[in-house]
This record gives sequence, structure tokens and C-alpha cells, in this order.
Amino acid sequence: MKKYENGGEEALKDKRGRKKEEAKLSPEGKMKLEMKKLERENERLRAENLFLKS
Repeated sequence: MKKYENGGEEALKDKRGRKKEEAKLSPEGKMKLEMKKLERENERLRAENLFLKS
């Protein structure tokens, strides 16, 4: 909770391992990356929605 309060959603991201820069990705790679981002955001919003309903 403190990590989120201090740094927001960015503070919760796992920064371990190697990741390609977006500029070096192919169009297909960029699309996959965008889909993963949207899926994570969707999951976060669903969890938030469930939390607020209870």
C-alpha cells in the first residue's frame, strides 16, 4: 500500500529483467505490448470495481 501511495502505479511495476525499447520493436511487437498493457489495466480496474462494490 505504501509503495502505491508514494509512487503510484509505476512504483508497483517489476523492473527486473531485460526489456526491449519500444522504438526497437516491430509493429507486431508494439501491438502485443499495447495489448498486455491494456489487459493489465483492465484487470486492475476490475479489481478496483470489485473492491468498491463490497
